[in-house]
Amino acid sequence: MDRNHPWQAGPDKQRIREQVWAALESHDVVEPGVAGHIPAFIGAEAAAARLTELPAWRAASTVKANPDRAQLPVRAMALTAGKTVYMAVPNLAAVQPFYVLDPAILPLPPAQAAAHQAAATFAPTVSPSDMPPVDLVVCGSVAVNPSGARIGKGAGYSDIELALLAEAGLIGPHTTIVTTVHPLQVVNGDLPEAEHDFRVDFVVTQEGIISCPPTTRPPGFLWNNLPGDKIARAGS
Repeated sequence: MDRNHPWQAGPDKQRIREQVWAALESHDVVEPGVAGHIPAFIGAEAAAARLTELPAWRAASTVKANPDRAQLPVRAMALTAGKTVYMAVPNLAAVQPFYVLDPAILPLPPAQAAAHQAAATFAPTVSPSDMPPVDLVVCGSVAVNPSGARIGKGAGYSDIELALLAEAGLIGPHTTIVTTVHPLQVVNGDLPEAEHDFRVDFVVTQEGIISCPPTTRPPGFLWNNLPGDKIARAGS
């Protein structure tokens, strides 16, 4: 799937991010100014449609998804299929850090309700103690490799969100984690990983699905790896 990718991964996360952002812009598959963000790429709808082919998707009734625009089609398809969607409050800046989107009581069509700006106006927020077990996790990525190692935009909140859910017993070693990306975001070679980083089980693009090898995951918070501001949010 990645035969024509123009570069190989190396040891520096930020350098890899910058190379991916530049490659996406040079191929005109994102809007200008993508740097610093999870890329909202051309083909996101087709990648979301591919995701629905997975048995794990069909079996899921609860989906935890990131709030980025790249995964808006995934969230909309989940709501259309009758799945409850949990979406993090941006920067986890709330005592109850997850919006809950119940497909039975949406005030807007799914494609509109799934936007994080809309969710902020109508969706109630909950804490992990108020949530059921999560069947499927959908995360955004800047770069990912076929082994499931991923790099986000650098804020670290995806790791914290999953750690919150893991410590609450809502996700575990067998919970399926996927990411939807453009093929240019699938890179050759190893990606640098920290102790708190998690891997995905499937990488989904508009061209197909990569099944990643099994791996272990962080069991929860690794407090020594978190900066002070994120410790404060995680512990609030």
